[in-house]
Amino acid sequence: MVERVVVATDRSETAARAVNFAAEMANRYGAELVLVQVLGPDPDTEELPEPRVDLAATELSRIASDVSGPKGRARVVVDDDPAVAVLRVAEEERADVVIVGNAGMAGRKKFLLANVPNRISHLARCTVIVVNTAEAIRRGSTPPPLYAHPDEPQEPEEPMLTGRAATIARVAAKHGLKDLLGRSDADDSNRSHARRLRMALEELGPTFCKLGQILSTRPDLVPPEVVDELAALRDRVPPLTETAVVEVMEQELGVPWEDVFESIEPEPLASGTIAQVHRATLANGERVVVKVQRPTAREDIMRDLGLLEVFARKAAARPALSQIVDPKAVVGHLSESLQRELDFREEASNLERMQEVLRPYSRLGVPDVYTDISTDRLLVMEEIQGGPLTSAEEGPDRKEAARQLIESYYRQILTEGFFHADPHPGNLKWWDGRVYFLDFGMVGEVGPHLREGLTMLLLAFWREDVEFLADVVLMLSGEEERPNLDITRFRDELGSVMMRYRHLPLHEIQLGPMLQDITAISIRHDVALPAPLVLTGKALAQIQLATAELDPELDPFAVAGSFLAKSAMERLRSTVDPQSVLYEGQKIRVRIGRLVEAMERLTGARPGPKLQVHFRGIEGLETGLRRASRRLALALAALGMAVGTAITADSTTVASWVPITFGSVTAVVTAGLILDVSRPGR
Repeated sequence: MVERVVVATDRSETAARAVNFAAEMANRYGAELVLVQVLGPDPDTEELPEPRVDLAATELSRIASDVSGPKGRARVVVDDDPAVAVLRVAEEERADVVIVGNAGMAGRKKFLLANVPNRISHLARCTVIVVNTAEAIRRGSTPPPLYAHPDEPQEPEEPMLTGRAATIARVAAKHGLKDLLGRSDADDSNRSHARRLRMALEELGPTFCKLGQILSTRPDLVPPEVVDELAALRDRVPPLTETAVVEVMEQELGVPWEDVFESIEPEPLASGTIAQVHRATLANGERVVVKVQRPTAREDIMRDLGLLEVFARKAAARPALSQIVDPKAVVGHLSESLQRELDFREEASNLERMQEVLRPYSRLGVPDVYTDISTDRLLVMEEIQGGPLTSAEEGPDRKEAARQLIESYYRQILTEGFFHADPHPGNLKWWDGRVYFLDFGMVGEVGPHLREGLTMLLLAFWREDVEFLADVVLMLSGEEERPNLDITRFRDELGSVMMRYRHLPLHEIQLGPMLQDITAISIRHDVALPAPLVLTGKALAQIQLATAELDPELDPFAVAGSFLAKSAMERLRSTVDPQSVLYEGQKIRVRIGRLVEAMERLTGARPGPKLQVHFRGIEGLETGLRRASRRLALALAALGMAVGTAITADSTTVASWVPITFGSVTAVVTAGLILDVSRPGR
């Protein structure tokens, strides 16, 4: 039996569908209808003026009377949580049914209150009916955004790819970027080009800002002026509406967010190009951080990447641009980086992999990942509650953390080939005596060949061997045999870098800038270093600054030397397997014995067959050698006879028949040589 129906409304056009549905049900059963409106307090005073409450109550009473006559009543309550307020009214009114719309309640300020229907349906002690008021939105009656100001301009969306291309072309023309594709004015510096490029990327929006930020990490692809400008790019991305956050979370979770989380803080920790981050508490009370991908991030980025690929193909033919940057390489790198960042499962995998890498280090850590509730668009991680590295207390723990931090990077780069590629201060936290790495959206991979080269490079610096350092750099570039390289000047410039860094005070030695200077010298000499080496230099520069914050007196070269020695011993111990040692030892013993026997036979000290050389697989070698020897002999004989003929013919003491005889023999031998040469195959 239905005697009393409570319906929640914010008096929007969409909520009117829920009110009409409730009125029809109440009238059908002859039940009372209670309309409930929840008003939020003023954010500054936390209070609501009485006249406003009275005015709302009068208007709501009129609506109740219109839809349900004398059995219609109104309740206006003031609360910052509409779900709690509606449930409280339902309890007080002893409601049999509570009816709400699914399009949310406008004008609220507490996080996720747009999801009032889910919360009421979970907590109510009576029947709850959720009316599809979203149908009104699809017909064009859209309520105001949950947090947007009525006068706030909304960014228009380009409906087609061609529209976006036109926008990019307009912005490029506005900032004069066409100069990069043709000739550059004599008085227009690279710095001016870089500044205009940065301004254009900022105007084009979040995706292009992200592209510029990634490009700023590649000094091997763009000149230093561009790197400096692009490093100053900021996302300037407005935060997602709470409705959008709820939509993505529930799409990924497959259940209402309240089934998983107790609460989520309204203010985002960060709002970036691809995702937005919030603190939250799980249903079991654990504190976590939730990273939610923007609903249109993948679509927007893939659209812009498609346009950039078209641009790269056309721009690659422009000599002026090709001298500044390799368009295809740039777009390829950006595409790979952005697509990795779009898949949060890869970031989760990076976190778990780094946990294993850092396991030997008691003063380092990374957040745990809640893999069971994380997806490619939703990442849930342990909340690291500490502060910046400067908040660490002075003492042995802080110094040990500094040593482990720099050593861990040698391990990440030189041993594991996997490292955190963006360890800026915002991605490092001090908590409970440990340094935590955050944000694994950008990581670096170093292959075995490059790891070996980096190890030798560090050893060359450590031992101050300039010639070996130059050899290592050329080996890494694959240009050891380049004929037009001024090797003397190249070595001199590398030597100046070595002297500048190796003899600085300990607290001023910086490995990252050292690698970056080597990269700059290589670029000047057109020696192309591998891209991971450039990213490695950037990461080492950042981690060096972080280590200096913890312990300014730490010598990174001393840590590198001890790490390399320790790594060599660990590798040696790991390969010392008794069975394999016995097997390899026996093989070496047999081979040495056979080598000694062969040498003794060769010298005649031992009886037996002497050393023989067998040629296999060369058809007709012996016949060819015999033919060549015969022809050479005939040629020499003919030449000798010709010389004898000339000498005897000129002599007055030699009989006349002698030169005639020599000449005749010369003619016969020459004829024989010509005949032999003219007969192939013999």
